[in-house]
Amino acid sequence: MGVAKYIKDEKDAVKEVIYQSGIRVKPVYGPKDLAEVGFDYQSDLGDPGEYPFTRSLHPQGYRSRAWTTRQYTGFGTPAETNKRFKYMISHGQTGLNVAFDLPTQMGFDSDNPRAMGEVGRVGMAVDSLRDFEIAFDGIPLDRIGSGLTINAVATIMLAMYQAMAEKFGYPKERISATPQNDILKEMIGRGAWIFPVEPAVRLVGDTIEYAVKELPRCNPVSICGYHIRESGATPAQEIACALEIARAYIEDVKARGMEPAEFVGRFSFNLNVYGNLWEQIAKFRAARKLWAKMLKDEFGVREKKKLFFRGLFGGGGSGLTKQQPENNIIRSAYYALGAALSGAQTTALCSFDEAYTIPTPRAALLSLRTLEILMEEVGLRDTVDPLAGSYFVETLTRQMQEKILEEMKKIQDMGGMIHAVATGSIQRIVAEQAYEFERGLQTGEYIKVGLNKYTDGSEEHPEVELHEYNEQWAKKQIDSLKELRRIRNNTEVSQLLKQLEKDIRDEKNVMPCLVKCCRVYATVGEMAGVFREVFGEWDEPSIF
Repeated sequence: MGVAKYIKDEKDAVKEVIYQSGIRVKPVYGPKDLAEVGFDYQSDLGDPGEYPFTRSLHPQGYRSRAWTTRQYTGFGTPAETNKRFKYMISHGQTGLNVAFDLPTQMGFDSDNPRAMGEVGRVGMAVDSLRDFEIAFDGIPLDRIGSGLTINAVATIMLAMYQAMAEKFGYPKERISATPQNDILKEMIGRGAWIFPVEPAVRLVGDTIEYAVKELPRCNPVSICGYHIRESGATPAQEIACALEIARAYIEDVKARGMEPAEFVGRFSFNLNVYGNLWEQIAKFRAARKLWAKMLKDEFGVREKKKLFFRGLFGGGGSGLTKQQPENNIIRSAYYALGAALSGAQTTALCSFDEAYTIPTPRAALLSLRTLEILMEEVGLRDTVDPLAGSYFVETLTRQMQEKILEEMKKIQDMGGMIHAVATGSIQRIVAEQAYEFERGLQTGEYIKVGLNKYTDGSEEHPEVELHEYNEQWAKKQIDSLKELRRIRNNTEVSQLLKQLEKDIRDEKNVMPCLVKCCRVYATVGEMAGVFREVFGEWDEPSIF
């Protein structure tokens, strides 16, 4: 996966290897290296399933349960998405990872002028509860968990998921949903934010508080180092940002009078597996250890299960190339290998055509089969943490831990993550890192097969089947929305939207009212519009 600097001598022999996080790699490792980093079995490694969980969260690892396969899925209308959900489940997928189109992510209804040309393009269009009813029709919600890849309006989508499940006859206590709901990473690395920093964080806190009390199987936030890594951060910076974002959310909910032990066990993480194989493995192992130590030492969490670093490790789209796209099949297989060797609980593997388009059925199925081959044929379920005890891997994990702690200290010195985001300080660091990496690709300092090395001309006109955008999707969605507005009880909708505004201004938890709004088919745009009216919109700071 070679995202590293390989410095060679005049005879083309590798003289020095430097990973993106700044770790210099020696040619050979032995017992002396472990002694130099102060490696201790109990505090640095431990047994599988025991603190600090470097090796695994579970004593038997994948022998007791394989990782969940949760491919990113959703496009066009809810009806089209429902077909793809069922297609993937019928071929062995064990969880859903729902993609939403940009208008939905930004809190606009499909008939909003700003939604023109984007309805259903990069994900499923969702305007109301009726769309969820169509998309999840026939899905066993008590057995299939759903990741909801939504952030600025995650409160609305979690409320809608509950309302939909209850309408289908599932008690809210039995449904499992994980809204991404990490607005700080949107502000750092992706851009789908709406509201200013502090009220946006408040909404994340509302979902955490509500889920702990009302939705026992739901994980109210999935903290995403993934997108920060995609935006240019090093692996060490990715984990540092994720942990400091988690700290910000913990502090917000703690200020509401809840103890961290009541809710941190419901946090999950979404991390990127793009990069050098060994650096990625060390990153994930160090992340598990640092999370457990932070919760125990700083927040007084003691119960073992609540110290678990639970997460989805996903094949990074930044690793894919438009040039020689079939190479992405091989890349993705190694991403999946890295996730499995790192002890991922859930994996969503990027498809080889995602550098061009949302995945075609063939490409999505290839990614699923890649994960299944690793489970069933290659032997990655044979033993727990097969790399444990490696002089190289253990030294690298300890070095990665120190790099992550250095990056966390930088964020703390900026005044903490919320202040760093509000001022653009962390965005500046990530942007500078992205520039340096792109410069390295252009100069050949970083090698990318088929992009800047081993090119043969075939990459100039690759043959890739595209998932074509259908203009009729938007028309169908808008027609459905207009019909909904005509037949619903608009008086009831208006009354509940006024109640939502009052709850926001009174600083009440918005989730109970949002569930009621969804039940009467208030639209995403209407509910988000109330938030916009009260909170306003965020003016992104200049970073240069």
